[in-house]
Amino acid sequence: MDIYFAQAVINGISIGFGYALVAIGFTLIFGVLNAVNFAHGEIYTLGAFAALVLILMFAPPIVALILLVAIVGLLLGWGLERIAFRPFRRSRDEATLKSRAMREATLMSSLAMGIIAREALTLYFGGEAQSIPPDYLLNQPIALGELTVANGDLVIFASAIAMLAFLQVLLYRTNAGREIRAVADDFLGALYVGVDANKVIVRTFMIGSAFGAIAGLLVGLYYGQIFPFMGFTPMLKAFIAMLMGGLNNILGAVVCALIIGLSESLLANAFPSYQQWVEVVPHFYLLLTLLFFPSGLFGKRSERM
Repeated sequence: MDIYFAQAVINGISIGFGYALVAIGFTLIFGVLNAVNFAHGEIYTLGAFAALVLILMFAPPIVALILLVAIVGLLLGWGLERIAFRPFRRSRDEATLKSRAMREATLMSSLAMGIIAREALTLYFGGEAQSIPPDYLLNQPIALGELTVANGDLVIFASAIAMLAFLQVLLYRTNAGREIRAVADDFLGALYVGVDANKVIVRTFMIGSAFGAIAGLLVGLYYGQIFPFMGFTPMLKAFIAMLMGGLNNILGAVVCALIIGLSESLLANAFPSYQQWVEVVPHFYLLLTLLFFPSGLFGKRSERM
């Protein structure tokens, strides 16, 4: 196998798992609420900035840093749900809860919260990139024969697998997971059988946002620089991966995130003079999916979560 091709595959898997980290939390929230959380990219960004602040103030060990950022993500998810989503669920009318107006209202409210968070970060930190202290960087090269990976690649890969495994256990082996799936399948039906739907939705937002914040932390430590607009592109590609994967299929979103990452890396390797067009690839895939697989590559109309 050509060494450059093999290195491009490794780089693509790394990029894809970076997108997958964002897509997991994004898809989890959509699966329960059937609404797009466009503030997820800012949760990702706030996770990276929270890590920077914690490093500068306390210089914690990396494991403690991940746990602290996860807590920040949990709190952000709680606050986001209370401010941008819960006010629109006051009605118990099924037609209202499933209406297009409801989805558009939550979409716009989450988008507004994202803009507020992004502008607040810009006002406080400035628009320039902030550097991560060198001791915390996850970009140390590891030689595998003629190939090279960074330790951050392995950390991101392990984190994505751990998140997937955690969600599988949570959703299919615990009462909390059964409640999440019940709310995802039938919000009103879950209410009628005694499930505290608001509690389940808050819990889902907190878990999904913790994943998003950890994703921002890891990617920030991997690239060494963070900035207030860093969440936009990963969120957009995670959104496309979610659509390609079937909207509420978490594993499908991860697979599609890997497809996007691999495609970007391989095309950049094959056509280095046209790297600026690599960003078009996810949108091209999205167009093909909408035309030929309107339910997504792994989606079924009758299946949720």
